[in-house]
Amino acid sequence: MESGLGASPGRAAGHNWTQVEVFVLQGFSEHPELRLPLLGCFLALYALALVGNAIILVLISCSASLRSPMYFFLFNLASMDVICTSSVLPKTLVGLVSDTENTISFQGCMAQLFFLVWSLSGELLLLTVMAYDRYVAICHPLHYSSIMSPRLCGALAAAVWTICAINSSINTGLTARLNFCGSNLITHFFCEIPPLLLLSCSPTLINSIMTVLADIFYGVINFMLTLGSYGFIIASILRIRSAEGKRRAFSTCSSHLLVVSFYYSAVFCAYISPASNYSPERNKVSGALYTLLSPTLNPIIYSLRNAEVKQALRRLLNLCRC
Repeated sequence: MESGLGASPGRAAGHNWTQVEVFVLQGFSEHPELRLPLLGCFLALYALALVGNAIILVLISCSASLRSPMYFFLFNLASMDVICTSSVLPKTLVGLVSDTENTISFQGCMAQLFFLVWSLSGELLLLTVMAYDRYVAICHPLHYSSIMSPRLCGALAAAVWTICAINSSINTGLTARLNFCGSNLITHFFCEIPPLLLLSCSPTLINSIMTVLADIFYGVINFMLTLGSYGFIIASILRIRSAEGKRRAFSTCSSHLLVVSFYYSAVFCAYISPASNYSPERNKVSGALYTLLSPTLNPIIYSLRNAEVKQALRRLLNLCRC
């Protein structure tokens, strides 16, 4: 299904074309029988993601016991989760509710792409910073306060947001300069770089190079740094003699390890492959994992497996009852 909505005339290399101004998001229209179940599922998960991450943000902001670097970085992760899921899900829910084509303007598509790439790359970089924080806490506990000072934590967080905003601006700008003069059907439920590159009728070599460089930095280098941190952490835990000491040391990083494993699995499935091998069905599944399921599970994992967060939540609930 293709649409001629919002086309305007253009010219390049002596040929006439119609420049696409409106895209059609395919969503899950090829499976109409799944529309209502998906609507209920996506709506419930989106609500849980917003509520769960909002609770994390409120708890860390209001609880004096949650003032350590780990919770500072968790605050940033929850903020990125809200941006990530809110950049995609409202438009997806509209498409599932409506019986007509789910359209998005060119400008709206680029805005969605910017915030999505910003939050996704930010989460990957932040997970690496959080792994380093756990490495210092477990491998250098006596120097933890001096190494992970408020000044360093603030600088790391600012660097994550800034670097990823620059990365997103570059990739979004390179995508926005492309000419889309053929089909305007995006075979996904949100605007993403691989399907947009396939729709372009202008050269995409620079886009592909920048995408590969971003994949190497965020997907490969950050993953190796995270693995390195956990290699040192596991080696340090194994040197602890008491079983109770090992259990407590592992409990401080087990939540983060679960989040890292889940998130990287979804991102690798979606992005670590050339655009020519793009699979709509596979990328819709992986896209749902990192834009919806991951932001929903993150606050649950960190709250259920963290005694300090649960205590802060109980204090907050007691205050609400009063």
